[in-house]
Parts: sequence; C-alpha cells; structure tokens
Amino acid sequence: VNACVDVVLSGVKLLEALGLEPSDGKNHAVLSSGQDLQEAFAHFMERGAAAERFFSDAEAFQDIARTASEHPAAQLYVGGNAALIGQKLATNPDLKILLCGPVGPKLHELLDDNVVVPPESMQERDEFHLILEYQAGEQWGRVRAPAANRFIFSHDLSNGALNMLEVFVSSLDEFQPDLVVLSGLHMMEGQSKEMRQRRLMEAVASISDIPTDIPIHLELASMTDQDFMSNIMHQQVFPLVNSIGLNEQELLFLTQSAAGPHASLAAWSGTPDVGVVSDILFWLLKEHGKMAERASDLTRIHFHTLAYHILVTVDGHWGNQAAAVAAGARAAGTQACATDTIDTSKVFLKAPLEFVTSHTEAPAKISLNPDEPVVQWHREGISFHFTPVLVCKDPVRTVGLGDAISAEGLLYSEVYPQ
Repeated sequence: VNACVDVVLSGVKLLEALGLEPSDGKNHAVLSSGQDLQEAFAHFMERGAAAERFFSDAEAFQDIARTASEHPAAQLYVGGNAALIGQKLATNPDLKILLCGPVGPKLHELLDDNVVVPPESMQERDEFHLILEYQAGEQWGRVRAPAANRFIFSHDLSNGALNMLEVFVSSLDEFQPDLVVLSGLHMMEGQSKEMRQRRLMEAVASISDIPTDIPIHLELASMTDQDFMSNIMHQQVFPLVNSIGLNEQELLFLTQSAAGPHASLAAWSGTPDVGVVSDILFWLLKEHGKMAERASDLTRIHFHTLAYHILVTVDGHWGNQAAAVAAGARAAGTQACATDTIDTSKVFLKAPLEFVTSHTEAPAKISLNPDEPVVQWHREGISFHFTPVLVCKDPVRTVGLGDAISAEGLLYSEVYPQ
C-alpha cells in the first residue's frame, strides 16, 4: 500500500545544491533539518549501507524536494515498495495488478498499463521520496564510500498512516487476486507511538479479512524502532502472512529486536556470513513460522543481499524454489545493469565460494559448483535454497532492486494448496 514518486539523484550533488558543507557523519533516527540530513547521509555513506529515514519538518522537506526534483541531474521514477513490486509484475503481459496507494498525477502517468488503480486511491498531490545515491569510492569531505548504495528520506504522511489499506482490502472481492503483496509497514515509524499502535491493530484486522486461500507476501524495509518491529513480528503481522522478503539490514534488525541468534552482532562487516544468516532465517521460521503447535501461516522467507540470495521454506508448502531463487538473482543482475539478459562482461561474483551452513549446530560445509549454482540443504523440516548473484560492476540503478528480486521470486514460486 505504499506508492510515491522517487526522485533519484547523486546525494553529494543535492547536498551541494542545498549549500550544505561536508561534516562528520552522525546517525539520526528522524531528520528535522538540512544539518541532520547531511550528517545522516555521511554516516551511511561512510559504511556503504542503505538506510531510510522520515523527515519531520513538512516545509523544509518541500523545499528540499523542490530543489531535488528540479535538479538537472534528477530522474523521476515510480517509487514505494508496493508500486515497484506492482510495476515489476506488470512487465508480465499475462498479469493484471491492483495497486492501492496514494497515487498522484505524476505517479499515475509513470505506471504500467497493466496496473489498475481504484479511484479512491487517487490524490491531487504526489508523495515524493528522495533517493540520494553514491558510488563506490565517491568522496564527500573526509567520507569515502566503500560501496555504491543509497540514502532515502521523505515526509510522507499518507503512506505513513497506511491510508489506503482498507481501500485495498475492500477492492479484493471484485479483483479476485491469486496473490496479495503487502508493504509499507516501515513507513509508520514517522507516526506517534499511540497512533502507530492503533493503526497497526487496524491493519491486522484488515489483513485478517483477506480470504485464507490467497497467499500473502510481506516485503519489509529499513526500520529503526525495535519495539515496533517486535510487535509486527511477535503477535501481529508475521503469523498472518505466508511469505516475507527482506535484506541483510532488516534480518539483523529482526534478530536484535527479538534477542534471536547472533543478536549481539552490531553490524555486518562486508558480505554477510552465510552461516549466520541461515541461523537467523532458521530461527525466524522455527519461532514464528507455521509449526504443528502454532497458529501461524508463515512458511517462506526470501532473503537477498548483494552477493547471494537464500530462499527458506517450511517443507510441504512451496515448490519450484530453485527456479524462484535463481530468477530473483537473475533479476538483480539484469536490473542493476539495465540489460535484458545477464551480460557477463558487466558482472562479477562476490559470493563466498565456500561456506558453512550454521554456527549454532553441526554445520555442513559447502563448495559452490558453477554447473549447479543453486545449493540446497535441510534443517529440521526447513529447506534452504542458496544462489550466488552475478553482481553488476557499474550499477545504473540500485533503487527497487529488492522489490524486483522479491517480485520475480514470487512469480516463479509454486504455492501448494493446504
């Protein structure tokens, strides 16, 4: 239910256009000024890490958004995880997509013809999200980026309040979907605690109204509030969905929020360790997924990081996992390089060629075989499918990559009727 217009441009160019001087990085959970913006940008640029923040001052944000959208180097795209997943799925000519999010005139113009927007979802003004990109090795003052990534911020009240969720759920009767994809919960972090709690309860009630024979996928995104994450995970949203998509930042944040395995790890250094990742994924399905004694529908997690992807499923619920995880990896390589097929001269392998599958129990040691790139292993009724990613050397565009990966993986996934 989150949709917006993404304004993509170089972070350094925007900060210069705003007349901001480079200074030391500092993490801010919420941004309220240009100073906060450039400190947070420097903080994440220095780490080469993606992040997303809410900008609390509406007027200051409008000024920054105007400067950004009118910058000669700026590019305007469809944005918001829901709209991006919808756009990706809509490239398949046989699919019809229902998108409910705050859709303004510019966004409507950018959407694919296969995307249906109910009239109640239309609004007069677009919601802008600013995406500040930086390249590997790029400098901003004393800060040097170790990897290409982006810093996202917005003052987005409509998406933040999940305004279109009820419109979405009430539109399903007529639309009769084969799959429901939800995203945008992370946008609620800009709300007050009371408002957020109330809205989350309403969201849970709405999601509960979706017929149980329709699989539901939840796409997560960058969050900073551990209590809120814990609420989503423990008693509210996770048990209602069948599938989750997330990256390494979100996975680590989940385990830190719920004192799960490897929760003492403050941050990843370099490519996330496969054994650590698979321990946390195993714990998520074991503790929060569908088991005989638990009322939960969660049976699938699609994990993606730059170098590799892992699709984890509870046995007996999903099929075609090898194709699904491979399709997601292929989408990452083609979309980042903006090519129709993988161009081997433009990509490289960053995945570990050998790894262990766990650090908490007797692990298997795995060596990658180029002839069979999807590796599979099992652990107590849970299957893991791992594939390396052919990483684009000079990415044309990194925004929406996770959404494209999840969408493509879902398209190839077979769900068994229960």
